[in-house]
Amino acid sequence: MNDALIEAGGLHAWYGSSHVLHGVDFALARGETVGLLGRNGMGKSTLIRSLLGHVRQREGRIQVRGRDLSRGRPHEVAKLGIAYVPEGRGIFPNLTVKENLVMTARAGSQGQRDWTFERVMTKFPRLSERLDHLGSQLSGGEQQMLSIGRALMTNPEAIILDEATEGLAPLIVAEIWRVIGEIRATGLATLVVDRNYRTVMANSDRLVVLAKGRVVLAGRSDELQRRPAELGRYLGV
Repeated sequence: MNDALIEAGGLHAWYGSSHVLHGVDFALARGETVGLLGRNGMGKSTLIRSLLGHVRQREGRIQVRGRDLSRGRPHEVAKLGIAYVPEGRGIFPNLTVKENLVMTARAGSQGQRDWTFERVMTKFPRLSERLDHLGSQLSGGEQQMLSIGRALMTNPEAIILDEATEGLAPLIVAEIWRVIGEIRATGLATLVVDRNYRTVMANSDRLVVLAKGRVVLAGRSDELQRRPAELGRYLGV
């Protein structure tokens, strides 16, 4: 893909002696939203962590914005404008909401400053009421909002969200998806992992489905929506 921000080919990954990814091809283009789906333990988080350089035992080709990062490390990927909202949120519990946000504020890889502190506050009004609260004092949903806001403060080219709504109350889930939709509308490339495949399908351009560390389905979301039997086979729905 000529407009690919992230592109991987023949990607293998291991945790110790456990071979998790088996020759995965993947791409995320500028301005598109890709939903990454699969049952638990099928390799979704491992794929994300491999693309970001967190999994050291890996083989295959990885390019980020055209640069070979097959052996790249996380800070190198981050410098090229790829933001990560990890499963488990990863906020700093002993810092305030404002400190969590301001500490990551920087211009993007092209010098852009589209995501200011004020703009993030408009997307997360709930956080604007809790700026002096410690991260540990926030609810799970508020921590997730903070994690997404912190990623946006880096003015990224792409944002990767791993299980952004896991364990959250329905009203908060709806709020998170609202924000994801607004992020998508800005043209920021987005990779989303979530268990609710119908919601992912409705909020993405393409889907990639993993099973046992291999891509078993891939294509436009509207096209795969017309193949419910195959989705049911691999997603258990």
